[in-house]
Amino acid sequence: MAHPPTVLALFDLDNTLLPIDSDHEWGNFLVEKGVVDALAYKKANDYFYSAYKAGTLNIDEFLEFALKPLASHPRKQLASWHDEFMRVKIEPHIHTKALDLVKLHQEQNHLCCVVTATNSFVTRPIAKRFGIDHLIATEPQINSEGEFTGKVQGLPNFQSGKVAHVEAWLKEQDLSFESVLNSVFYSDSLNDLPLLEKVKEPIATNPDQRLQSLAIERSWKIIHLFA
Repeated sequence: MAHPPTVLALFDLDNTLLPIDSDHEWGNFLVEKGVVDALAYKKANDYFYSAYKAGTLNIDEFLEFALKPLASHPRKQLASWHDEFMRVKIEPHIHTKALDLVKLHQEQNHLCCVVTATNSFVTRPIAKRFGIDHLIATEPQINSEGEFTGKVQGLPNFQSGKVAHVEAWLKEQDLSFESVLNSVFYSDSLNDLPLLEKVKEPIATNPDQRLQSLAIERSWKIIHLFA
């Protein structure tokens, strides 16, 4: 029996399924733990987040900054910190409407995937919390001992990089944007315009001002999960 045509449901994470930016909050968490230089790190963390929101982020400079703490501590310690991070920074921001949105697609057997620029160390447990097994994220490089190097493995999953990574992931499953019955992408940011333009059904979700204006201009659906 032939399988039914695949419907693809892609979700950005930060400020989309979450009302916060997990990358920025991880930086704040490290400051609060005292494992980075508090004043300098917070200043840089806030600067990069502002640049991201303005659409002017230099992704290579940001990743050099963001991945350095991963290389400065063993994986076991990082995992312990991340467990605490999930409890104190993420769990309070898991909202029913976001969980229900994911569940709506899963109940229809849609192929669900989180597609985020934030690195996979930070985001994999968050995607799992939403019940989503598939994650496409920026991948931190790992050395032969299994520790982080502070560098990026491959292309950052940012802007047009998201399209390239999703296309590669679909190809692994003998699928493509052209072969699926429908493809939907939920995002809050104009940084995701390349992938929003690639799917059949772009949905501006809690959109920033720039994306909201474009969504209105193009008659894209707009939803708000966090009133």
